Amino acid sequence: MKTLGSFINKKTLNKSAVIDQQSVFYVFQIVIKEEYGRQGLENIVPVSFRDKKVFIRTNSSFWENEILLRRKQIVAKISKELGGEEIIDIVMTA
Repeated sequence: MKTLGSFINKKTLNKSAVIDQQSVFYVFQIVIKEEYGRQGLENIVPVSFRDKKVFIRTNSSFWENEILLRRKQIVAKISKELGGEEIIDIVMTA
């Protein structure tokens, strides 16, 4: 007879919760505010979210370069706040 523990160990949890755009934008803005303050919020704007990528618009090349330099750290913070690898990249749009 099998033990209950052996049955439970074989079961895997499926973590396929869908993250909506509004939640991603909310967390994105929190992370940007932590990193860059109010000026960052005013100059870095999320535009859309699809294929695990956040598409953003910046008001100047300074902010675009700043995001490009710190892209990996920002993506990691957003993903951590969302609870997994929900974001894989930040993409600049015109």
